[in-house]
Amino acid sequence: MSFFDAWQDGETVRIARGEAPLLISLPHDGVEIPSGIANVMTAAAHASPDTDWHVSSLYAFALELGATLLRPRYSRYTIDLNRPRDGQPLYPGRSETGLCPTVMFDGAPIYRQGLAPSPADISERIERYWLPYHNALTEELTRLRSLHANVVLWEGHSIISHCPMFFEGVLPDYNLGTADGASCDSAIATAIVAQLQQRGCSHVANGRFKGGYITRHYGAPARGVHAVQMEMAQSRYLDERNPHNFDAVLAAPAVDDLKSLIAAALHEAARLG
Repeated sequence: MSFFDAWQDGETVRIARGEAPLLISLPHDGVEIPSGIANVMTAAAHASPDTDWHVSSLYAFALELGATLLRPRYSRYTIDLNRPRDGQPLYPGRSETGLCPTVMFDGAPIYRQGLAPSPADISERIERYWLPYHNALTEELTRLRSLHANVVLWEGHSIISHCPMFFEGVLPDYNLGTADGASCDSAIATAIVAQLQQRGCSHVANGRFKGGYITRHYGAPARGVHAVQMEMAQSRYLDERNPHNFDAVLAAPAVDDLKSLIAAALHEAARLG
């Protein structure tokens, strides 16, 4: 089965189902924008430049592991699936984009003047786009927990390596978030960090990115769900001057990194019983 044949496409959510104790969620992988929303956006926003470019290609290897992968059809500009539905901030007092973002990472507007989404628009987007993804995520975690005592929920993300809106300087290649240790067993986080150190990758744990809504909400180690967020600097796997192009040769070292990190996480999850 090819990478593309593995996916089942719903109206808003794409799923590739496996039976291994691993669910990989890619909530910012979508690039489409519904026409009714695109019509009120700026021309620059139509390209959705803040996409987590090609993360589904980076994690394609996980299909061979029997993992379940989940990704949206639509861009984070439609609605951010990694934000709480009530719009509460993840990092109070710090710059961040919201549930239905109105500015891009460079500060430019997403919507033409006076056409930002209203409360009614946001409610409609929650029903049409946010809820289906989270319903699917809940259903897949329930299914996998019926098969395994412990399941790893891996949140795959990436971001441009230099983004002054969110952080100073250049981001480390790998940014592990575990909600300051609350979203997964400490042995899993320790194993991931050990692999990063062994591979000589620049990294930080629970730094600028501690895990978004999905990591914080679904991570429940006492109930056998161990959630981690891996925010990668895009410079690790692509040419940031041309992010639309995925070069498998250029990305190969990053794919090898991810294979070792996920293997370490699964090994520790299995040891938990």
